[in-house]
Amino acid sequence: MNLTRRHFAALAATTLASTALLAPATALAQTTGSVSRAQQRETFTTEELVVKGHQFFGKTSRGVGQAIEFVFQNQGEPTAYIVGEEAAGAFVGGLRYGEGTIYYKDGTSQRIFWQGPSLGFDFGGNGSRTMTLVYNSTSPDDLYERFGGVEGAAYLVGGLGVNFQQRDNIILAPIRTGVGARLGANVGYLKYSPSPKWNPF
Repeated sequence: MNLTRRHFAALAATTLASTALLAPATALAQTTGSVSRAQQRETFTTEELVVKGHQFFGKTSRGVGQAIEFVFQNQGEPTAYIVGEEAAGAFVGGLRYGEGTIYYKDGTSQRIFWQGPSLGFDFGGNGSRTMTLVYNSTSPDDLYERFGGVEGAAYLVGGLGVNFQQRDNIILAPIRTGVGARLGANVGYLKYSPSPKWNPF
């Protein structure tokens, strides 16, 4: 009987020691897995961009959350976003020039410029702040092309203007303040470049 008890006590001690050693390793594995999953995330969430939008648009940010949610419902989570400013003017035919910075989830950021013509029932001029959600892009080099507006895809959401531009599988969704008389300028294209260009074509 004494031998059996001694064996049982030894077995219990060994089991407890193994559990104590294994628990930190298991916790470490779980933590490492969580960090790896976080590091692997390549898109921005709604919450992240709403915060960025409020910081960027400031006093005019009343409808930022609505506008961003509208784009997310249509396209999902973006791989990058651009924040910047632009100036535009039109008398039936118009021009638009802008500049800003593009940000990727991995921390990459770079200055970027855009310019382009527009046609449509559109008169007037304006300056606006712009936040563009970028889809299916992994590098700024992906954007140095002409992006045409998606026909009929111009909306007013929460006091901000939203439209969609596309080239191949890359989709851009500019969200603009100060649209007013400029919302009609959704027929045309924008050309993005790493340096400012005066020629809109």
